[in-house]
Amino acid sequence: MAKKVLVLGELKGGELRNVTFEAIAAASQVANGGEVVGVLFGENASSHAEKMIHSGADRVLVAENDELKQFTTDAYTQAFLQVVESEKPEGIMIGHTSSGKDIAPRIATKLGAGLISDAVDVEVNGDDVVFTRPIYSGKAFEKKQIEEGLVFATIRPNNIAPLEEDTARTGDITTVDVDIKDLRTIVKEVVKKTSGGIDLAEASIIVSGGRGVKSAEGFKTLEELAEVLGAAVGASRGACDAGYCDYSMQIGQTGKVVTPDLYIACGISGAIQHLAGMSNSKVIVAINKDPEAPIFDVADYGIVGDLFDVVPKLTEAFKKELA
Repeated sequence: MAKKVLVLGELKGGELRNVTFEAIAAASQVANGGEVVGVLFGENASSHAEKMIHSGADRVLVAENDELKQFTTDAYTQAFLQVVESEKPEGIMIGHTSSGKDIAPRIATKLGAGLISDAVDVEVNGDDVVFTRPIYSGKAFEKKQIEEGLVFATIRPNNIAPLEEDTARTGDITTVDVDIKDLRTIVKEVVKKTSGGIDLAEASIIVSGGRGVKSAEGFKTLEELAEVLGAAVGASRGACDAGYCDYSMQIGQTGKVVTPDLYIACGISGAIQHLAGMSNSKVIVAINKDPEAPIFDVADYGIVGDLFDVVPKLTEAFKKELA
């Protein structure tokens, strides 16, 4: 049966996050010939609506209230629930990001609906919609299905391929009024760290360092390789705890969960907590002096050696190859 599916777009740094397009692709499957409706909140959100249509949405609803300029749980939850009330969709797709994980359970609770979180795949067979999600820190996968009512899921970044962008696609872009009240939190200023670079959650290549990097200075070696590859730089908790880098770079059970096409682990032993955050990467390259390091058990390619010898050689080799 054809369905109407809402997709909440997510803006970061004035741009749509890639997971928005992945959620649209998932919604297109769930809609099964029905309608995919994009929803955008925030300052200048309307300027990104056409991009959602080019990426597969049939139309887009935009709200640019002052209360929605910065993400707050209360404001976005209230606004989205009002859109749901007016649109009455059969499905909702939201990115499994920090903000998506914050509001999705609240929305599901308010609607009395089930929620499948952290989906990495979706299959549609007739009226059956089946999602796949990782469990036990990525050691196994389970298939989940909502048997009746609203089909509601959050989509893990870097797993569902976006639809091919079609700049010839057209669709209605409508401004909607939402009533935001009784906010418990107001964001007056956002102070960003100067780390910059590529978003770890959506990076296709990640160069990551552990305690073997030895110092904050040691991360410069990894940053040089990352710059050549157009990669993000990550870290294990051990490196963060040692003060070598900021916790915003942490990958693992208590950090970010990433699924890049290529993960290069430098001086990372492979503790179970770190593996929980990166073991589902498509290709893993491990560089470590210890041939018995657990990281080699999950690596597709292993290099036994000092990262300060190996990484610069890789950097030079990639420079020559890419040139």
